[in-house]
Amino acid sequence: MVTEPAPDARTQDRPVYVIGGGPGGLAAAAALRERGVRAVILEKSEHVGASWRRHYDRLHLHTTRKLSGLPGLAIPRRFGRWVSRDDVVRYLEKYAEFHRLEIVTGVAVSRVERAEGGWLVRASGGRELAASAVVVATGYNHTPRLPDWPGRSSYTGELLHAGDYRNAEPYAGRDVLVVGVGNTGAEIAVDLAEGGASRVRLAVRTAPHIVRRSTAGWPAQRTGILCRRLPVAIVDRLARPMAKLSVPDLTEQGLPRPTTGLYSRVREGAIPVQDVGLIDAVRTGKVEPVAAVESFEDGKVVLADGTHIAPDAVIAATGYRRALEDLVGHLGVLDDRGRPTTHGRRTDPAAPGLHFTGYTNPISGMFRELALDARKIAKAIAG
Repeated sequence: MVTEPAPDARTQDRPVYVIGGGPGGLAAAAALRERGVRAVILEKSEHVGASWRRHYDRLHLHTTRKLSGLPGLAIPRRFGRWVSRDDVVRYLEKYAEFHRLEIVTGVAVSRVERAEGGWLVRASGGRELAASAVVVATGYNHTPRLPDWPGRSSYTGELLHAGDYRNAEPYAGRDVLVVGVGNTGAEIAVDLAEGGASRVRLAVRTAPHIVRRSTAGWPAQRTGILCRRLPVAIVDRLARPMAKLSVPDLTEQGLPRPTTGLYSRVREGAIPVQDVGLIDAVRTGKVEPVAAVESFEDGKVVLADGTHIAPDAVIAATGYRRALEDLVGHLGVLDDRGRPTTHGRRTDPAAPGLHFTGYTNPISGMFRELALDARKIAKAIAG
């Protein structure tokens, strides 16, 4: 899909190139266009919101509709308080149309390089595109990370990454092990239990912080917004009694309370699990927490406590890599874990005009932060 740029766009010969047509890229382009700066989105798939189209069927935003809109267009009220995956996709399509964004699909960017007075973007088809600035928005969940467990190739059951899971239908009547108790793993485990799997076990390495998505109408996201700028120690201290009041002790069911502070874990990259049925599923035995996966042996899964189990299928909710090394790793703008050293309006002194958005996972809500970052990036570039 290609749309005409705004007639008042300032930068024609060397536009700002936005890499990625997800919510972060769309928001940045819209904010730039609002300031009269020509922005061209390069999207490797054939549609905007590609990563959202691939998510599992039951997924909803864990943040509220009112606090998840991108710059210049609210999410329609008819989508409800917790917006479904399909409605997120509809919103992103409408957003691109509403803002008349200039989007080129089917173009994969391979490398971003410094050039005189700006940047050179190398893309598929031998394209070499001159840019005044670049916004990298390829997404937090880019490349599935499947651990190289010892003996993995010996497993004779079905092994897949959570990114390939769609719904529980293929697993009805089957014994399934879900590995990883982040939001994705927790929700897939509940989906399987409700969808007719004969047995669902959830492999847990570190006990997660679990929060209610909403309590008496107050969404957890608003608490996250209020707490985000507070000192870590204070939030950790406040979170403990709140957790005891709102979340039952599931130690006897194999899911003890975490020993580390909630916000300390957030700063390490571990977002609390928002309860969309996990508490009840564990309490009633529909989902059984077990020890972490250590290896595979003789077609069975070996857990950290020495237990050997033989599920029919293993679904690895083990996260994603940002996969930015080939794109910008040569520029010295990534840390030792492959994450951008700057984000939003800030740029690395060695790479002025190179912005990143969407590579943090804040407790205040990803869409909300993408919207805030978009306006800041646009102001920095236009200014």
